[in-house]
Amino acid sequence: MKALSTIKYGLIVIILGTAGLVSYNFYHKIVKENEVLKQVVERLEADSRVAEVLVTGVRYDEEKNKTFTTIKFVEYDRNNQPLKPKYFTFSGNIIQFQSLVIRFDDINIRNAKQLKDKSAFLFWKVFMLDGQNTQEFEINAVNSIPSGYKVEGMNHPYEKELWEKFWTYAMDPEQAKKGGIKNAQVEAPGVMFTPGILYTVHIEHDGGLRIDARPLPAILKGERIPE
Repeated sequence: MKALSTIKYGLIVIILGTAGLVSYNFYHKIVKENEVLKQVVERLEADSRVAEVLVTGVRYDEEKNKTFTTIKFVEYDRNNQPLKPKYFTFSGNIIQFQSLVIRFDDINIRNAKQLKDKSAFLFWKVFMLDGQNTQEFEINAVNSIPSGYKVEGMNHPYEKELWEKFWTYAMDPEQAKKGGIKNAQVEAPGVMFTPGILYTVHIEHDGGLRIDARPLPAILKGERIPE
């Protein structure tokens, strides 16, 4: 009997210990996920996204009878800090930028109230229409954490899960409706990109995308600025 009581006692201790560990892990998981969500929400506070574009090279290919234009694309985060530049080369210079604005309403995730009335403004693609020879490059890949929204110094799977869910809603209207997305809007204006001009691309809070152009300051003409 004494041995049986000892076994029962041991089993109770194991069960209680396991339950306690599970409860602790669950609590820790919730706390960390809330922390990630809070930081993601902070990066959604801005009401616009801005990038600058500059023509950095023009090359004529006699064999192909085409003029190739290389542009430098620099996006700015919510603190107006430049992100890593990206370079794209097209066989022409009438280039379009595609943006995506995802508005959250009652999105189906825990503590969704934090996301209510927030929006994600994404530079999605840059492309040049040319029939079968249309060229397209991704600025932010589907299912990735968009540039400027990554929580620096944090490596938690929940952050990636959140953005994958956002992309799912953005790409699938039915899922968006179920998930509480107010709407996901795509716009893609373009201009003729030429050297000596600084182009500023804005995504506004209402989903509008516009491209402003102004000449480079005279002092920069003919100069090669070191990186």
